[in-house]
Amino acid sequence: MNTDAVSTAVVTPRPAWLGLTWAVAFTAPWTWLIYALPALPESGLPALAVRLIAYGLIALGLWLGLERTALTPGQRQATWLALMVPFTLWAAVAWTAAINGAFRTGVSALPLLPAAMLLPVIVAAPVLLLSKRVGLLLDAMPPTWLIALQVYRVFGSQWLAFWLRGELPGLWALPAGTGDVLTGLFAVPAAIALATGTTEGRKGAILWNIFGLADFAIAIALGMVMSPGPFQLIVPNGPSMAVDTFPNVLTPAFVVPSSILLHALSLRQLFRRSRAETV
Repeated sequence: MNTDAVSTAVVTPRPAWLGLTWAVAFTAPWTWLIYALPALPESGLPALAVRLIAYGLIALGLWLGLERTALTPGQRQATWLALMVPFTLWAAVAWTAAINGAFRTGVSALPLLPAAMLLPVIVAAPVLLLSKRVGLLLDAMPPTWLIALQVYRVFGSQWLAFWLRGELPGLWALPAGTGDVLTGLFAVPAAIALATGTTEGRKGAILWNIFGLADFAIAIALGMVMSPGPFQLIVPNGPSMAVDTFPNVLTPAFVVPSSILLHALSLRQLFRRSRAETV
């Protein structure tokens, strides 16, 4: 092993752990703030800020990624619009429905909230996973972007704060909140490890994606069987599920399917690069 390899092996863990430390340093006081000031999350301002920041980063990252491709300027613009226009309309519809209480239990005989979580994934996933142009974009885009972006998952610590205040059942809030926080905390370290270009870094990034998807699978399944409605199988003792009103409902109605699609894109990108390197 040469000097450069030894240096890389010794130095790369440090920034990964540093990223984790900074994420923990932010998440802990944020969770306390949500716990101590209930009016803050109820105002919807944190939800608005996080959504706008994530939206802006997605729009910017998409454009910068397209600029790295060999597509013509017209093709880049058309591709950017083809992805961002439906995404923007989806966000607007979900936000409007949430504000107007469309997802509240009993408002409609149809299971609108489960539909809001699953239908976007069912419709968009085949397009994003099979499109050749999206594949070109993923080949040109640094694989760290899609992973580091999901650092916003640390805001899922709000579910833990609500549980501590006695507003959500622990059977749902503990696994959902803990899974979100861990996914967000390890997003930056996973991206840093991936940036080293090692096999271990790629495996770590794949495992991070799988963990993030498993977190959603558990949270969605528990949420459906514990929430009042046709799928309820468990009636919790103590506080009932209370995530069907604005702004909390935006998480299952928009953030969850958006994040699932980001995980799917990241996995497609990682596997495409792995195949390209083995050819």
